[in-house]
Amino acid sequence: MSETLSLDLKSGIGTIHGIGPKKERIFNDNGIYTIEDLIYLFPRSYQDRRNVISISELKKGQEALIVAKVLSKKTPNGFYKRNSPLSLLVGDDTGALEVVFFNGRFLSKLFDQNSEYTFYGKVSENYARLQLIHPEFSKSGSPDDIRGIIPIYPKIQGISQKEIRRIQKELRPLYNWVDDWIPEETTKEYNIADIKYSLDNLHFPTDGRRVLAAKFRMVFSELLLMETGLQYIRKGERDNKEYIVIPCKPGDEFIGTLDFLLTIDQQAAWENIKSDLEGNRRMNRLLQGDVGSGKTVIAEAAMYSAAKNNYQSVIMAPTEILAKQHLETFTLDFSKHGIKPRLLISSMEKKEKREVLLGLEKGTIDVLIATHAVLQENVRFHNLGLVITDEQHRFGVNQRRILSEKGAGVNVLVMTATPIPRTLAVILYGDMDTSQIRTMPKGRKPVKTTLFNKENRNKAYSFSLERIKSGHQVYVVAPLIDDSEKIDAVSATGLFDELKKRFKGYSVELIHGAMKQEEKDRIMSDFFFCLIDVLVSTVVIEVGINVPNATVMIIENAERFGLAQLHQLRGRVGRGSEESYCFLISDSENEIAMKRAEIMCKTNDGFEIAEEDLELRGPGEIFGTKQHGIPELILSDLIKHIDVLEKAQQAAKDILLNDPNLSKEEYSGLKSRVNSMFGKELSLLL
Repeated sequence: MSETLSLDLKSGIGTIHGIGPKKERIFNDNGIYTIEDLIYLFPRSYQDRRNVISISELKKGQEALIVAKVLSKKTPNGFYKRNSPLSLLVGDDTGALEVVFFNGRFLSKLFDQNSEYTFYGKVSENYARLQLIHPEFSKSGSPDDIRGIIPIYPKIQGISQKEIRRIQKELRPLYNWVDDWIPEETTKEYNIADIKYSLDNLHFPTDGRRVLAAKFRMVFSELLLMETGLQYIRKGERDNKEYIVIPCKPGDEFIGTLDFLLTIDQQAAWENIKSDLEGNRRMNRLLQGDVGSGKTVIAEAAMYSAAKNNYQSVIMAPTEILAKQHLETFTLDFSKHGIKPRLLISSMEKKEKREVLLGLEKGTIDVLIATHAVLQENVRFHNLGLVITDEQHRFGVNQRRILSEKGAGVNVLVMTATPIPRTLAVILYGDMDTSQIRTMPKGRKPVKTTLFNKENRNKAYSFSLERIKSGHQVYVVAPLIDDSEKIDAVSATGLFDELKKRFKGYSVELIHGAMKQEEKDRIMSDFFFCLIDVLVSTVVIEVGINVPNATVMIIENAERFGLAQLHQLRGRVGRGSEESYCFLISDSENEIAMKRAEIMCKTNDGFEIAEEDLELRGPGEIFGTKQHGIPELILSDLIKHIDVLEKAQQAAKDILLNDPNLSKEEYSGLKSRVNSMFGKELSLLL
């Protein structure tokens, strides 16, 4: 006890008894560096080991707790051999059972004949005899008794569950030192348990209701930190009273010169943006629209209005390929109106880059299409009025903020082709007004999606060959670049070799992320100009260029892709007026994989798919929460705990209303933890 109390919460875990350099490295590799980190390593589940089962009642496959005496101990031949097993015959009043430990010679001395032990493990069968193989065990009456409600911690390779439980027991006296940082009025209003109670009942549970109360406190506190941080950032954005007014009559005139009419949703989105740009506060709008729904033309109208009112605008794309396609589109549409868009990407020649930087600073460039290169400090604008981020799910909150701070009162438009479920939209973009484009342009047909297993995959390729013969192009996507001994999946290089033979006489090309950018750009350009019939790829083409002539998408090992990713890949076809097809190839019997395929075959609606994807996988996997500035959540689930999230949102709002900068003493713990949670990623300066 005294040794434990000499430790400090911020001490490295190597100071704990029994943790040497090797185990310390293992913990560090799993993000655990300090004693406090270990205290906050919470169980992922619990096993109820309170009910002892008689040996006569045991059944194969059952997880069981038995109390039995060691009747005999079988010391194997070659006892001193490293791999010698240990076999115990144990019994209670109802029968006997064999307990086996492989490599068990070291355990032999822990068992005394005729002494009583508790065993917990899965019952197996060997030659019609029931066994327990490698069960957990303890001597009856010992302080390490394995009976009770037992916490099961996240797996850490090289550290046993028993050892984690031992360490938590050693650290238990330190729970008194953990700061209870939730403000007192919040604790009372939401009936939240204190920190010591919560830690005790999560690590050393005695009652299910106590565990739930403890978990509620931890989930609430985690979501409160997240919401306080996000609301603080959004408050800073809202409090910025500077704004730039951009009259949008030029945008209306530009739309009038197009050779097509806007859809109802496109027109509604444009009216929203016009209202923002001409209003008395800066625009901060999210434009959601499925792949191919026509968001780009709305961006063009806004940027055209800015240029005609002597303001600069920039659209930031996630890849050089997409930036170059935007440049072609914008140049084609703007050149007849006397506007020359320019490009800024990392791979540009130094001379050309200097010329662009100078033009931006002097104000001779009105419209800029760029990648992350625009975020550099040396990129300065003369009179920036509008910033647009395209494919927003590829950018972090901090990148969006840096771009919008390139000018004073700059209007912000965020575009995403990844429809965001309502639940997450509030969290990710709660500060933004939202427009949606759900209707597709006239002439676009829904992509027909079909699932094939590997036995009939030839049908997909035979159909594709017929499409190629009639002048169409085909995408084929694989989950891996090269063949792997560890992963049973098709590789892009393997497919490339196969399809060159299958489609002999036609142009088959390979593209993947490991290639140099110039090579990828060349291949995508050739595909765009119909010089390639079949493009074999990894997910590098998930956000790609618009190729209306590509009408077939084949996705091998479809089970290895998430729903949102499958939908993005499918969006590469169906960009023209021709009927288009997506073939999913998979032999997986995994329930979630089959559900994904079923959803894909059922609907082309990205918003419906987003909701389903959220239910199947949770938010972290879909969006990469860190990428959005949402901290990694340990206990909380934004779907399961939506009711707690709503309470935490309200609590954060009340706290910031009471103390906008968290400067009062009662909020010092909250302030410190919010800063710690968000770190430098959001430049959160409280």
